[in-house]
Amino acid sequence: MTDDLPQDLDLQPDVPHSARFWNYLLGGRDHFPADRELAELMLREYPAARELARASRAFLGRTVRHLATAGVRQFLDIGAGLPTADNTHEVAQRVAPDSRIVYVDHDPIVLQHARALLTSTPEGATGYVDADLTDPDAVLGHAARTLDLEAPVALLLMSTIGHIPDASAAADLVRTYMGRLAPGSHLVLCTTLASPEVDEANRRYADSGTIPYVASTAEEMAAMAAGLTVLPPGLGPINRWYPEGAPDPDVDQWGYVARKE
Repeated sequence: MTDDLPQDLDLQPDVPHSARFWNYLLGGRDHFPADRELAELMLREYPAARELARASRAFLGRTVRHLATAGVRQFLDIGAGLPTADNTHEVAQRVAPDSRIVYVDHDPIVLQHARALLTSTPEGATGYVDADLTDPDAVLGHAARTLDLEAPVALLLMSTIGHIPDASAAADLVRTYMGRLAPGSHLVLCTTLASPEVDEANRRYADSGTIPYVASTAEEMAAMAAGLTVLPPGLGPINRWYPEGAPDPDVDQWGYVARKE
């Protein structure tokens, strides 16, 4: 799909973007002053933001490695963000070179960097879809160019579902995606646990003009897995999901892996 990527994109450098904001927290280099200013403001208001970002990235790596080791060979990463170390295809193909990965995002700067995500082992494949999370027909229709949707797929929603502000609509959207995937598919989801401190930080984040992010209660997260089997260790702080070594202090980012039977 590389030939379909446009060359001239409006990157809106004066408006903070979630992917660039996240990239700054992770120590990357793909951000503008507006993104850095927002990140520093958030770190003053909510100092745990950097640990939350790093924990989310580590959770992605552990879950993808776990699923690839267990035999999963297809991954649909929606809200992929900017390329960094150990992207989904790198982790999966390190375990299983024949893994197939599709990244989905609708951020112009992510699209600009998409070619960095389109490397692959000869045995596997990667693709990129420029589409919005809220349009499953477009996402899945384009993903089917690379993935076999009649076979199991791991759907990755990493720090993404909070861009759907209504909890019921978010749960319905996740159910729509999982309903279109084959039995044996998995849902890997993490998002921020609601609390007065987190909710205030998210209000300040939205005041910057970027796309708002809404935290979820544990009950709302569980509802997103309705009809699926949540696998051990269950829903909880993502640093507790099969940590490598002693677990880090708990973060306000919760998640789980669930299977469609």
